[in-house]
Amino acid sequence: MNFSSARKQISLDNKNLSYLDIGTGPVLLFGHSYLWDAKMWAPQIEHLSKQYRCVVPDLWGHGGSDTLPESTHSLRDISQQMLQLMDSLSIDDFSVIGLSVGGMWGAELALIAPTRVKALVMMNCFIGYEPDVARAEYYAMLDIIKETQGIPASLIEQIAPLYFAKSVEQDNPELFATFKQSLAEIDTGRIESICRLGKIIFGRRDTLDDVDKLTLPCLIMTGLEDTVRPVLESYLMHDAIAGSEFINIPHAGHISSLEQPDFVNQQLSQFLAKHLAE
Repeated sequence: MNFSSARKQISLDNKNLSYLDIGTGPVLLFGHSYLWDAKMWAPQIEHLSKQYRCVVPDLWGHGGSDTLPESTHSLRDISQQMLQLMDSLSIDDFSVIGLSVGGMWGAELALIAPTRVKALVMMNCFIGYEPDVARAEYYAMLDIIKETQGIPASLIEQIAPLYFAKSVEQDNPELFATFKQSLAEIDTGRIESICRLGKIIFGRRDTLDDVDKLTLPCLIMTGLEDTVRPVLESYLMHDAIAGSEFINIPHAGHISSLEQPDFVNQQLSQFLAKHLAE
């Protein structure tokens, strides 16, 4: 599916944020994973845009968006910018579907605009603190990327498998190869922004402190083979968020939207139909 005709942009904090706007109906705001872009949601957009209006931004420094604005220091700042995007489109209420960091800023957005966010889906995501050992490892990777002004081949071999189920090279070699190529081809002008954003993500606050305020319908989904955001973290979120729904995604790692698109589409359709019925 070619989304080029649905591509738009908005100026926020003196930078251009690129986004897709496709379909009509109740609005869904999507948030993609770190080191990916809006195309990560292609199967979901194709499926859901038949019934919903899908607004799918490229995160700062990713896809068609400019680098991270100087004034952006936290996931709350990013959630405020996404709210500005909704304001600019005169969209009063909407639901958020976020994967990884998309779910992290999605939760922050639900907290700052509780009357406007109608439902929240957090996939392959954890809104608590980054565990100390993992944070130290990610910071060390970011330091290497910043120092070399790129992602060295040896680091790509470390990073790429983190995003997928163990058998990705056999089951979906094209997806795996394309992602590795995208890491190798990251523009040097974006490196500083990507590293800053990485520190924001892995140094985030513990949003679980505020989960008692997440009273909207919440769906938590995670790939059973996700090593970046293991299933245990999703169980912790499910236990902490009253009334939340929890689903395991079989044969999927971190990028479950592309690894198991049909399963994910089915679960999203059911959740949204149940909670957004007019």
